[in-house]
Order: sequence, then C-alpha cells, then structure tokens
Amino acid sequence: MTKRVPKSTMWMPSEVAFTLDPDKPVLTNARSMLAESGMVPHSHPRGQLLWAAEGVLRVASEQAVWVVPSSHSVWIPGGVSHQVSCEIAARTRNLFIDPSFPVRQSEKKGVMLSMSPLMRKIVLRLTQVPQRMAPQNIQRLGMVAIDELENLTPFEMSLPSGKDSRLVKLISYMVQHPNETPSLATLANMAGASVRTIERLFKAETGMTFRQWRSRFRLMNSLELLSKGESSTSVAHSLGYKSVSSFVKVFRQEFGETPQSFAKHSQF
Repeated sequence: MTKRVPKSTMWMPSEVAFTLDPDKPVLTNARSMLAESGMVPHSHPRGQLLWAAEGVLRVASEQAVWVVPSSHSVWIPGGVSHQVSCEIAARTRNLFIDPSFPVRQSEKKGVMLSMSPLMRKIVLRLTQVPQRMAPQNIQRLGMVAIDELENLTPFEMSLPSGKDSRLVKLISYMVQHPNETPSLATLANMAGASVRTIERLFKAETGMTFRQWRSRFRLMNSLELLSKGESSTSVAHSLGYKSVSSFVKVFRQEFGETPQSFAKHSQF
C-alpha cells in the first residue's frame, strides 16, 4: 500500500467509520478536501462507499490503485487498509455500512463502481440533510442505499499495487503526480534502486511491465477529463498520445467502448 503521501494537508478518517451499531445500518460523512490533500492510510470496521460529488479521487489499497471521477465510486470493505488523495479540490460524500449488513461479499479487496442516478441522489440526500430527517427515515433510506449498492455495476479499471518498499515509493509518486512523466531512470533513482531492479519488481509484483503499468495509469486518468466533457482529441493530446486514433483504440481495448461513449453515460 502507498505509504508516502507528499501532501500539504492530511485528514484523519471520520469517527463514524468506527461506530458499530446495527440499528444505524448507514452512517455518513461529507468533507470538502483541499487541492493536494489526502487521508492518512487507515482501515475501519464499517465498509465504505467512497464518492466525490465533485473532483477526482485517487484511492490506493495494498492490492490496487484507482482513479475515480465523480461518475464512479469505490467500495472499500471493512478492514481493508486504504488511503485517499486528490490533486484538485473535491467534495467527498461517503456512506459507511455496519458490518452486520453484508454488502458485495464476493469483492473482498474493493471495487470501482459506476454510480447510478438513483445512488447519487440517495447519497446526496443522506449526506446533505440528515439533521432534518427523522431517525426512522434515515434508517429506511439507508436500507434503500444498501440495496442499490448491491446493484451498482462494477467498473474493472484498477492497477495492481506493490509491496516492496522501493516499488511502493515509486508508485506513490506517480499516483500523487499524475501529470508528470518522469523517465524510468529518474523514478528508479528516486526509489533508490537500479532500472533493472524496478523493471523486475514491476513484473514480479504487479504482473505488468513498467510501460504497461504507466500506460494503464494514463488511461485511468483520462476518465477524469472525459467525464468533464473534454473531447477525445483534447484528452489524447493532453495524455501524450501520438494520435487520436491510437488513444481511441487503446481505450476501446481496455473498456470495451469508445471514449465518447463513456463520456455520454458518465454524465448525470
């Protein structure tokens, strides 16, 4: 899991994530995160639906790295250690599910999910006006949220993470500086290892070469730009692709659809 987070502001997790009470199946937390801020690495007994109503989150666990635009969310099961960061300001809206209510039992390590319009409205309702809702109404709406959470479509776009401290340091830097494209030699020097060692670690611990890992990471970052309404041409150029057609081809291979098709259904 990513341990090094060179951020100006580090947040602690919400206390509600540690509250165990079956009579309160869903507890919530809303937070405005500053640009270049993050959450300290942590875990909690309640499962968490992590979503940014505005902004893009980068979420890292010991198993995976996700880049999450507002059209998507991440389900983090209880007990899974993770951290969150954002390069630009973000408004997070989180649901914490009591462990007495089993949710998405087959996804033990976390998963990125496509947010449905209904789930978006439920989360906003629960996090914006809970003080004006009767406890029984909050409980009922929370149960609806749990049902809808089960129905959200998984979005298979994550990157494997590493455990070797040198690889962790290198991946952390790339995740925290998504717009930078340092050479492998520069990154290896930063991690205190040779290029050959880093190449070996990438293959051994992620199953991918460094080039494959960074290419997939670039694609993950394209989701943020597309969800904001940017064109395929603009995104391709900003990510360093030589041509729009090459970007569209790689995107389709990874996601099974074109960038503009993704952009269309990611808008609410």
